[in-house]
Amino acid sequence: MTCLFFVCGLPANAIVMRHDTGYGSYLARETDYPAVFPLLQQNRRKTCIATLVTAQWAITAAHCVEQAGLPLNWRAGDVFPVQIAGQPHAVVSVIYHPAWPGQASEMREAAEVDLALLKLQVTVDHVSPMPLYTGRDEQGQVMTFVGWGYSGIGSTAEQFNDGRLRFARNTVAAASSQLRFQFDDPHAEQSLAVPFEGIPGLGDSGGPAILRRGAEEFLAGVAIGEVEQGRGLGLYGATVIYERISLHSDWIQEVVAIH
Repeated sequence: MTCLFFVCGLPANAIVMRHDTGYGSYLARETDYPAVFPLLQQNRRKTCIATLVTAQWAITAAHCVEQAGLPLNWRAGDVFPVQIAGQPHAVVSVIYHPAWPGQASEMREAAEVDLALLKLQVTVDHVSPMPLYTGRDEQGQVMTFVGWGYSGIGSTAEQFNDGRLRFARNTVAAASSQLRFQFDDPHAEQSLAVPFEGIPGLGDSGGPAILRRGAEEFLAGVAIGEVEQGRGLGLYGATVIYERISLHSDWIQEVVAIH
């Protein structure tokens, strides 16, 4: 995939982290994020992520539907198997956001909304869905990312894939039609890096940006890509883009209510 000065989709990698903290510090327990699951697993590699938002619906990036191999023309009886918190489930239909054009343009216009809702065959009774964040105060908030797959550090980008879940945190640099996060070098002058600073990488499309309020965690964003600036993905200085859930919560609730 070639990406030049626009948002590049994230097809095969996971959390990229600070170089001064240690790989083991970013490891996460899957039991801490039961509503988050990969769409496709091939041996250790896990591609694209979805988050359970009701007992029978999950959300992901629209471009992940094709990337993960979900049927593009759903017929009666079609199912796509997934594992949610260790239990088998099946996706039976996809509803795209009405502003998704079917394929992202090279410039990834803000008017293109890269979101899709996945309906499950049966309700998930053993996992609590992640509630949607509907506030409009995201800018300056620290959020948590999670992902599987290749990992690496900001000075050299991705390096290895051990199939383990990792997390990272980052601060919302801008909240307009989308959420933007900057990967800051902790040793740079006037750095704004937070503890466990990091970004998602290739393969983490669809993954959540999680905002904690007290004891509760909310889904505030869905990963759609990284702004490629001609020097490689996953390096310090990179900007990653998330769809802003607070702007699309009405659509999500409407789909869930009528389908």
